[in-house]
Amino acid sequence: MNYLLLMMGGSGTRLGADRPKQYIEIDGIPIFVYILNAYNKVECIDEIIIVSNEMWIDYVQNWINNLQLTKPTSIVAGGKTRSHSVYNGLKEVSKTAKNDDIVLLHDATHPYVDENGTLEVIDAINEYGGATLGAFQYDTVYRMNEEGFITEVIPRQELVAGASPEGFKFSKIFPIYNNSSDEELEQMTSGGALALEYGIKMKTIECDVINLKITYPKDLEIFKKTIHSYFFE
Repeated sequence: MNYLLLMMGGSGTRLGADRPKQYIEIDGIPIFVYILNAYNKVECIDEIIIVSNEMWIDYVQNWINNLQLTKPTSIVAGGKTRSHSVYNGLKEVSKTAKNDDIVLLHDATHPYVDENGTLEVIDAINEYGGATLGAFQYDTVYRMNEEGFITEVIPRQELVAGASPEGFKFSKIFPIYNNSSDEELEQMTSGGALALEYGIKMKTIECDVINLKITYPKDLEIFKKTIHSYFFE
């Protein structure tokens, strides 16, 4: 089984909108629904768990009720940090998952679905235990100091920006969260960081689409201008 956790429990304060970014409607449809509908059509995904901001669960449920989804889809409340939210999603997965099952995490701040890349990520997880989509770097990359001056050129072939989804074998990722204290969960960051800390091999797969992340107003404007011509045709 391949489970997808659609992570959308954040508050999105940096965007400055009247609601978290994942619930902003474009042409009458919230951003998360575009992602959800696309994953519903990805054959290799067996089940979807939406990890929602707790205040917006009824809103999400109303949308799901009106969508013609063919995959089992459920909603759980997010937690006070991203890692708490991931843990809540993993606990839902644990009700039915087996050790060899795969859990993918897609942040709704990444408003795209790379079907081919997702297939490659799943293949890599089966081989190595963990994998992530990543945006490889093709521009010259610099390191700068606190004053904003360039101090060195960093070999770009060694750098990759994290993209969605990332994923793990259930048997590798769930025990980490399940055995962590509340304080440890607060300190956890990305899946890649966890993989490094706990010795999980994590393969990077090049993303086939632009790795847009909606964080600031300019990101949202870019998405609005390209949503139907590029991201969700």
